[in-house]
Amino acid sequence: MVVIADIQDELGQRIAESIGLERASYTHCDVTDEEQVKAMVESTVQNHRQLDIMLSNAGVINRSEQTIVDLDFSDLDRLFAINVRGMAARAMFEGHVRCTDYVMSKHAVVGLVRSASAQLGVHGIRVNCVSPSIMATPMTCRAFGMGPEQLEESFEPLIPLKGVVLKTSHVVDALLFLASNDSGFVSGHNLVVDGGFLAQ
Repeated sequence: MVVIADIQDELGQRIAESIGLERASYTHCDVTDEEQVKAMVESTVQNHRQLDIMLSNAGVINRSEQTIVDLDFSDLDRLFAINVRGMAARAMFEGHVRCTDYVMSKHAVVGLVRSASAQLGVHGIRVNCVSPSIMATPMTCRAFGMGPEQLEESFEPLIPLKGVVLKTSHVVDALLFLASNDSGFVSGHNLVVDGGFLAQ
């Protein structure tokens, strides 16, 4: 059984219905609210007797021009509430001359994964994350003010791997690998899906 949790109620319900309500359900959950997250996990375990795999991929993009000198802590708190407490997948930024708050939030996810994997391993729980590079999702396209093809074309020169464009299916494959028994001894790992961008 798949339990979809989000704040986009209509979309979440439609996705659950597209999977089939005998195999999926939707529940409202704001990842910035610890009580809602706790209630969602507890209801999942109560209704389905166990929780085998949890994918936390809430996240927002902030294209701020903030530097470390003019960091706005209210923006930083909002980003951390979603991207870190919501355990968003880390984007490709290793460092940047701007977007300081966004880069900090993404690095924090990797630190959280490493700490959680060290602490939860004793219970047989694996914790990993996936870090894709820029992908033409609706949120990314809105943030950059571009259509999908334009966004892909503008970032293509930055990616060393040619002949393929990052699609949702590539990230899904990485997630499925980490959720499967094929990665049974993988924990504390940041699986980068970026066509070699960070290797440059």
